[in-house]
Amino acid sequence: MSGVTVDELDTWVAMLKERGKLDESQIKRLCDKGKEILSGESNVVEVACPVTVCGDIHGQFYDLIELFRIGGSLPDTNYLFMGDYVDRGYYSLETVTLLVALKVRFKERIKILRGNHESRQITQVYGFYDECLRKYGTANVWKYFTDLFDYFPLTALVENAIFALHGGLSPSIDTLDNVRTLDRVQEVPHEGPMCDLVWSDPDDRCGWGISPRGAGFTFGQDITEQYNHTNGLDLIGRAHQLVMEGYNWGHDQNVVTIFSAPNYCYRCGNVAAILELDEHLNRQFKIFEDAPQETRGVPAKKPAPDYFL
Repeated sequence: MSGVTVDELDTWVAMLKERGKLDESQIKRLCDKGKEILSGESNVVEVACPVTVCGDIHGQFYDLIELFRIGGSLPDTNYLFMGDYVDRGYYSLETVTLLVALKVRFKERIKILRGNHESRQITQVYGFYDECLRKYGTANVWKYFTDLFDYFPLTALVENAIFALHGGLSPSIDTLDNVRTLDRVQEVPHEGPMCDLVWSDPDDRCGWGISPRGAGFTFGQDITEQYNHTNGLDLIGRAHQLVMEGYNWGHDQNVVTIFSAPNYCYRCGNVAAILELDEHLNRQFKIFEDAPQETRGVPAKKPAPDYFL
């Protein structure tokens, strides 16, 4: 493995699981190797079953460790994460470093998609930039990671049946091939199809609507059903919205929202969920609460302010 050896990665992963910290030069090497791997993945990355599908994590490192305890460790369990690894929680740096290290070590076993928070602009407002500055005394580490985020795939296709992505659909996109042709290696734009994929939300109203988030769109059941029919899909799996029960079916079970950050922002009181798909695409949701208090460190500062839940 050019640039980083397997032995090094195993050492890093073990250390990162204990909330250890890589030095700046190690993070640069890790991100360079991550770019090399992710640049070979499609905008619609193919995923085989069995796989465990996860929603937002938002820097809640101890809850990510709890997720692995509930769902199983890599490489024994295959994972698909649907974005938003950073911001809001106390440990964005530790969270994203561990996930990228796992991706580089077990590249066929874990897929990591891009969320709306994997962006330079958003991370400068909601915590990740400040956290990197505080923990390293420089913005270099933030730059290494945000440059890497440009390479994260936008969507995944599980066994040609489930379309997974962070946000939702776009009026500019009718087919999976439309997604495959996008140039994703850039900052998330303020508008357009790439923006919509990480920002949009399903809605009870039919058709396309203006999103209250100020980016992306809302889309109704008619839009979801047409997209699934056109592309031969059974289901859209997505994250991006706080769900008190951890997961939520919508649009007559044509779309499911999965949220994997329990007690979001350390105060919302929600449970979290992951979706386990077996080799026959049978679905089982696993619900979990935030990690026990005794497993946690003392946070360094309060999380960033809300812009929406």
